[in-house]
Amino acid sequence: MVCPSSHVSKLLLSVFVAVLLFYLFMDFNLYLRIQNYPIDRGALGDNTTLTYKDVTWVTCKINPLCDVTVKAVLLDHTNYYLFAPLVTIMDNILEISHIQYITPNAISVFHVFVAIVSAKCISSDSLAYRRVGVLLFEVRTFLDDLDGHVARVRKNVKGERSEIGTTGYYVDGICDALGCTALLIGTFVFLKNNPPRRGYMQLPTSSDSKDAIIYKSKITSNKVSKKLFCFAAQLILSSMAWNRYIALYQDMLERNDVSVEEFVRQNEVFKSTFFFGVTWLWRVVNVHNMLHCLLLGIFCDKLWEFLRSVQYVGFVILLFVIGITEVNVTEVRKFVAQKTYTNSTNF
Repeated sequence: MVCPSSHVSKLLLSVFVAVLLFYLFMDFNLYLRIQNYPIDRGALGDNTTLTYKDVTWVTCKINPLCDVTVKAVLLDHTNYYLFAPLVTIMDNILEISHIQYITPNAISVFHVFVAIVSAKCISSDSLAYRRVGVLLFEVRTFLDDLDGHVARVRKNVKGERSEIGTTGYYVDGICDALGCTALLIGTFVFLKNNPPRRGYMQLPTSSDSKDAIIYKSKITSNKVSKKLFCFAAQLILSSMAWNRYIALYQDMLERNDVSVEEFVRQNEVFKSTFFFGVTWLWRVVNVHNMLHCLLLGIFCDKLWEFLRSVQYVGFVILLFVIGITEVNVTEVRKFVAQKTYTNSTNF
């Protein structure tokens, strides 16, 4: 061993806390950026005012706060603040987007195979192999960001956007679904081969010997299947709702075929604190972040504890966020489409 496992645990915990603090710091800066600087909307934007690009010290080539879009503010923290800038840096070095035979769809298909290898590792009895599987699945997520980046660069699209209805949109969705399915299968195989126990009890023995530990019965495969089925259902519900709200908000807030008054109201919605709060909730409960949490549970050897804790609570949280979002969507639709402008920002 290089160092005691307790030291490794403390190091990993410190890294985890540092990453969470970084995410909160970036969220705070994103809020200030939206409040204080105009959102670039192409021809409808006001080029005479001071923009965020004029004041930021981090180049907009890798700064995720420059191009604020609906999908960006709904995207999970890891993809938005870590993977997206890293993908851009890698593309700037390797110029992948300029290699014509490397297409976004080819990248999407390739990361399915990475997910399958990851699932194979996660099904292993060895914690070390399972951790390798977690890292491989995060590589798959990185490649998922890469295919979207390459597609946007080749179409000269700035910022995170979903091109709903295109072939690439459906190919990416199918490949993501296959990768998630592989991960869940790998997780099921591991739990089936290594069923968790209900707990243990200590039996007193003679004073000369230690207490005997007797483990209780193992969890059955049916209960493992039930908890995994509940989590899979939560992933599907989160994915469907998340993609629905991206489509709705993009249509309401990013259309350019609107009047000047509607454009002003679109920006008012973006500046609304309630809208920012709703989008922040989706950063936490969207399908990508749920997978990050599952992978964290696997990495920390707390998979069963994680599945047990979210079995029912996960549905309650998701339905709560969906309910709030539905209310917000209704209010935003009414506000943006209204005939006269008001100063109300209660969205």
